[in-house]
Amino acid sequence: MASDQVARRVFIGLIIISLLLMALIVQPFAKGFFLAAVLAGTLYGLHQRLTRVVRGRSYLSAGVLTFGVIVALLLPLTGFTAFLVTEIADGVRFVQQTLRQEGIEGLMERLPGPVRNLIDKVMERLQVEELQLDDKLQQQVSSTGGTAAKAVTGVVAATGSFAFQTIMMLIAFFFLLVDGKQLVEWVESVSPLRRGQTGELLREFRLVAVAVLVSSLATAGVQSVAALVGYLIARVPVPFFFAAVTFFLALIPAIGAAVVCFAAAGLLLITGHQWMALFLAIWGVVVVGLVDNVVKPLLVKRGLDMHGAIIFFSLLGGLAVFGTVGLLLGPLIVAFFLAVLRIYERDYGRPSGRPSDPPTPPSAST
Repeated sequence: MASDQVARRVFIGLIIISLLLMALIVQPFAKGFFLAAVLAGTLYGLHQRLTRVVRGRSYLSAGVLTFGVIVALLLPLTGFTAFLVTEIADGVRFVQQTLRQEGIEGLMERLPGPVRNLIDKVMERLQVEELQLDDKLQQQVSSTGGTAAKAVTGVVAATGSFAFQTIMMLIAFFFLLVDGKQLVEWVESVSPLRRGQTGELLREFRLVAVAVLVSSLATAGVQSVAALVGYLIARVPVPFFFAAVTFFLALIPAIGAAVVCFAAAGLLLITGHQWMALFLAIWGVVVVGLVDNVVKPLLVKRGLDMHGAIIFFSLLGGLAVFGTVGLLLGPLIVAFFLAVLRIYERDYGRPSGRPSDPPTPPSAST
């Protein structure tokens, strides 16, 4: 008996060591795998229906959905990023060419009136001669070449890391759709929990993930529409483009949709529309900025059996601890905690039925 207990303890230690080693292996791809699991859980019902349509060809259905994810999510983001990079590069090139060919006067003539007046006042206070300013600007443009090269290298490295994580996510997403059911059955078979408890926890995770993902997309849509109303009222140039930018950035909590409103307000300010800029900045804070804190918890609550305050603080807490992915991890951790308590109370807690009667106090005569 003692030898069996020692072997059991050693084997438990080996399991813990293997789990730690597995965590080290999975850690570089953890975010991609997590997002793949969320997407697979969200789209698994659609995968099953599409598999029946293509006569049981699960690989074909998973390939179609993977391609759909690429088209629906990655291509717009890639095109938007390429557009921004191109516009910024064209702007820098225009400034450099104007400075070389026409000098500071040519560049000043092309600036909006308020910006030109502000620069004139600064130049008067600093008492800088035009030739000196031209020389200094030329030197600055030349000296920033190395800094720009370093910035470009950093952007390329970040883009490469993002592309790698995205590829890992798509591969994991494909195989989770194809073999997800067998994986869940295997996890249930090796789980030390009672029969059905592991499946209940996994279903709870799927419910929370779907609710948070759908609410994030819906909230970004509501924020972009609210921002579009403000852009139209303030007469921002190309308002629909700014609304599209608002939608994409609303999906990134570290940046947020209100940042686009501030950028548009700054554009209005430098073009001489001070009151419209002030209105748009206030609109971005009061209307667009608060939508995320009000609409998202309400939308998540519709799909979950949790109090709105719990959802609100789980979203903020997850964001503070884990970053952007915490918007999913926060509610998942809270849902896991509540599900464990519920299962324990149901299967191991007090038996259902009438509670036992309290003990009768002794009589005063005894």
